Amino acid sequence: MIEIYLYGKLRRYAADPSPKRDSVIQVEPQPNENVEAILSRVGIEVDEVYHVFLNGNLLATRNTMAPWLGYRQARASVLNNWNMNHPIQAGDRIGLFAEDMASLVV
Repeated sequence: MIEIYLYGKLRRYAADPSPKRDSVIQVEPQPNENVEAILSRVGIEVDEVYHVFLNGNLLATRNTMAPWLGYRQARASVLNNWNMNHPIQAGDRIGLFAEDMASLVV
């Protein structure tokens, strides 16, 4: 399984969008699937996403400060790099943050 954790306005895609609980979509991965394909499969447009984390590492962001905040990065260039052809596999965890969560600081 792949778990997609949804934050902010993206919670509406989960079966339980309550902020009191985790809003998670679980999907079975398909062969050679990437982040773009799985987002498309669950009906989430990349344009709605502000930050993408893959297994706790920042994969893409629209926040110009994010690269300076010390997040572990999934690749060298994360700022406005919306090439979602990054491969995924069973056991991966994707975190998606909407624009209303843009100032996220951990």
